[in-house]
Amino acid sequence: MAVLRAGEGDLLELLAAAWCLRREAFGNKVNLHVIQNARSGACSENCGFCSQSASAGAGAASYPLRSVDEIAAGASRAAGMGAVKYCIVTSGRAPAEETVRTMCAAAEKIRAAGITLSLCVSLGLATGEQLRRLAASGVNRYNHNLETSRQFFPRVCSTHSYEDRVATIRLAKAAGLEVCCGGIIGLGESLEDRVDLALALRELDVDSIPVNFFNPRPGTPLEKTPRLPALDALRALAMFRFINPRKDIRAAGGREECLGPLQPLALYAANSIFTEGYLTTPGQGYARDMEMISRMGFEVASIET
Repeated sequence: MAVLRAGEGDLLELLAAAWCLRREAFGNKVNLHVIQNARSGACSENCGFCSQSASAGAGAASYPLRSVDEIAAGASRAAGMGAVKYCIVTSGRAPAEETVRTMCAAAEKIRAAGITLSLCVSLGLATGEQLRRLAASGVNRYNHNLETSRQFFPRVCSTHSYEDRVATIRLAKAAGLEVCCGGIIGLGESLEDRVDLALALRELDVDSIPVNFFNPRPGTPLEKTPRLPALDALRALAMFRFINPRKDIRAAGGREECLGPLQPLALYAANSIFTEGYLTTPGQGYARDMEMISRMGFEVASIET
């Protein structure tokens, strides 16, 4: 809480302390993640922040499940950009059999092509059997975010529960998959909620933590939520690093809009970023991400990292 309440004059000291932990675990390397929206829109869930919810009326693009060839081609492009993780995401509450079959076939095709980057999929509330099939096909990691604290979650979503999400995370770990799990800062939650989220992720011992900064989407229930100030975003990243010192922490969606010209400072706490955009927003692009990394004296991590 002291970190999140720190004054503006203390921010550089906080980032310097976060940098000591980040450097110990990851040196000056930055992991690149590339996300593939493999099915967009028409989601049955009512998550208040999401433009892909069928109840949102936000006008997000809607299209059916991408083919095996399209997903595999995306992996090739991601590898060509030097990404260490390729993240395949589908909208919806839970994966249908067709979705699991397609993901498994895509993973097998990617591996057969000799592409060695880590494969992460995000399909919603999956079963243990589905997760074991994904692992057997060559998928390395499953993404399923908690989004916010247990206490605040019912104010964000009512069509499924926080406990549903925790159960999916535990099933993924039991299936032998790494787990990518984080949340969104700036939904209207309290500072205590942000700390509770970071502590919950530590308790679950997740492998990678994407920290998203809420960028309100027109047409969603939370569209009038004030955008998170840049200094609050940096304080939150430092806090997540202090609580999870050796975990992959990603400056994820909304970093460009919320951090603005201060976004290079995020790299002192976060060791990874998404490049080439997010699920429904474009980001600043690969070339500018590479320029930012280079100018800050960081290096893109190799797949072996």
